[in-house]
Amino acid sequence: MFRPKYPQPPASPTSYAIDHATRRDRAPACSCQQPAPPSPARRIAPSLSVGAGTVAAVVTIGIVLTALLAAVAIAAVSVALAAVVIRTLLTGQHHRHR
Repeated sequence: MFRPKYPQPPASPTSYAIDHATRRDRAPACSCQQPAPPSPARRIAPSLSVGAGTVAAVVTIGIVLTALLAAVAIAAVSVALAAVVIRTLLTGQHHRHR
């Protein structure tokens, strides 16, 4: 009841037959001789080939830097929270002695 029912794929032929006898050789569409298009110019800039090791190093460094940034942010929040608590405690003591 809860299992999906997938439609069956249509049956496809397992082999293809190519009849070479019915193929007709045709004359070229244009008998004029046109020069081949010029080949693209070579790039002067060096090509950048990035290996798997380089990608792994970049990903690893990114993870480490992200972890360090998270640790600094957590430490900053902890210090700020401690400062607020200490300030609240000290302010409460000053009000009692007056």
